[in-house]
Amino acid sequence: MAAETPRFLCAPGLKIEHQERMAELRFAQLNQALGKIEATMERLEKRLWLTVYGVVAVILATAVQSLVTFAP
Repeated sequence: MAAETPRFLCAPGLKIEHQERMAELRFAQLNQALGKIEATMERLEKRLWLTVYGVVAVILATAVQSLVTFAP
């Protein structure tokens, strides 16, 4: 088996590793923020549909009520 060559730590190498780690952390934070935004959008969409169904129900109730008052 060949022996592994030891990693040589130098300032540019450490700087690149630091930048890679920061990029990973930023992407993780971005993914977390996007997850929160998606959850908020889903809640908003549910509220919107509930509002639409409520408006349709009121319109239908008004139509039925007007038919009932005119029917003998």
